[in-house]
Amino acid sequence: MSITLLLLAVIGAIAAWWLSQQRLMSKPWLEVGAIDDVRGTGASPVPAATVGLGVFLAVVVTLFALLISAYFMRMQTADWAQMPAPKLLWFNTGLLILSSVALQYAQVAARRGRMEDVAGGLVAGGLLALAFMAGQLLAWQQLNAEGYFLATNPANAFFYLLTGLHGLHLLGGLVALALTADKVWRGLEPGQVRLSVRLCAIYWHFLLALWIVLFTLLTPWVGDFATICRQLLT
Repeated sequence: MSITLLLLAVIGAIAAWWLSQQRLMSKPWLEVGAIDDVRGTGASPVPAATVGLGVFLAVVVTLFALLISAYFMRMQTADWAQMPAPKLLWFNTGLLILSSVALQYAQVAARRGRMEDVAGGLVAGGLLALAFMAGQLLAWQQLNAEGYFLATNPANAFFYLLTGLHGLHLLGGLVALALTADKVWRGLEPGQVRLSVRLCAIYWHFLLALWIVLFTLLTPWVGDFATICRQLLT
């Protein structure tokens, strides 16, 4: 639970800082002088879409923090049997890294006004993300073929739950990515798509970081390390 509380404290601190920047307690009707001379009474310079994505990512972090906390607590029970991580997950991780790189390339291209490169980066990132999801499904099939079913062991259930939730969030990102690519294909100006490409890139980097945390958590050495710690404490 300490990990969860720490993450919640960090999220709360970020939210409090952002709210403090919005001058919620200010009283602009009491300011003296012309409107243009009064500072800090206008709208936030941060786009609403960026704020919305930040709030959504905070919710996702909280959700996965709770699941990871439950994972560590459940790992301490006697019926826990760590399942092996398919080697295919390493290849899938490489695909997601390349997908994130492609989105970063598209973001840089959008900043410089190179719309053809933006389209190429978005398409490459989307195809690599689809390949990652196909690889995850193939890894599930391999585990089922080896007898690691969902209801066989709590460790199996957590593996499918965590990887499945990550895949659902990636699927939602693909929808946003498709909408952004449609803007590019319709010939909109760079300034009209720059924010959308930037938000997609931020979301992809977040999903990559989240997957690296989950992949590290789901590898067998984590269970072995927890067992050793349990033995030392008893």
